[in-house]
Amino acid sequence: MYSVDLNSDLGESFGVYRLGNDEQILDIVTSANIACGFHAGDPSTMKKTVRMALDKGTAIGAHPGLPDRCGFGRREMAITPQEAFDMVIYQIGALAAFVKAEGGRMQHVKPHGALYNMAAVGRALSEAIAEAVYRIDPELILFGLAGSELIKAGEKLGLRTASEVFADRTYQQDGTLTPRSREDAFIHDPEQAAAQVIRMVKEGKVRSRQGTDVPLTAQTICIHGDGPRALQLSRRIRQLLISAGISIQPPGEG
Repeated sequence: MYSVDLNSDLGESFGVYRLGNDEQILDIVTSANIACGFHAGDPSTMKKTVRMALDKGTAIGAHPGLPDRCGFGRREMAITPQEAFDMVIYQIGALAAFVKAEGGRMQHVKPHGALYNMAAVGRALSEAIAEAVYRIDPELILFGLAGSELIKAGEKLGLRTASEVFADRTYQQDGTLTPRSREDAFIHDPEQAAAQVIRMVKEGKVRSRQGTDVPLTAQTICIHGDGPRALQLSRRIRQLLISAGISIQPPGEG
């Protein structure tokens, strides 16, 4: 029996600005990565998103990013491992307070955007992030790109990890995601996206843009909730996964 988690990055509105389809996406995914105020989100949005996730029975995770609102945390910054450690501690702590106040429990941590991509290939940075997660709660699950330095760093510390793959993104032959700046970075067709994730879950492979098969482990699938067809894509992927005999559940229950 195959099983996989579906996760989405949520709580990324700020003040009067609204982003994404959080309430509807929470009916589809099993894990919510909630922004912690650096790249997006604010205290009221954090509380509201935590409450919605708890009401819908969706597992909650912190989604720490770089302090770059204008760039939405997607621009690289020259930070030290110590700075990364401090940023992650700060942001997890902020969200954890809301989760506790609302009577819930945090399941995981998934870095956002450029911090995620930098940690995927940078050993020192990934080790600092994993250490921050471990120091706060060694029972937390660390989400990271399948095959990345972040997954290796978490495993080295003894953390539970969840190897993440992407439904709507294309891959390079080294296992990294195609940069967002390229036109071929995204998959817009739900059938194509579902076929990609089904193969990743069942066969442990993804076809790169260079035409080679890249081996990987798929334990959690990221579905972006802020695109123009995000809800349609998300619903169809979930439907096709279940039709393919793949159960949907949080990694903490697997």
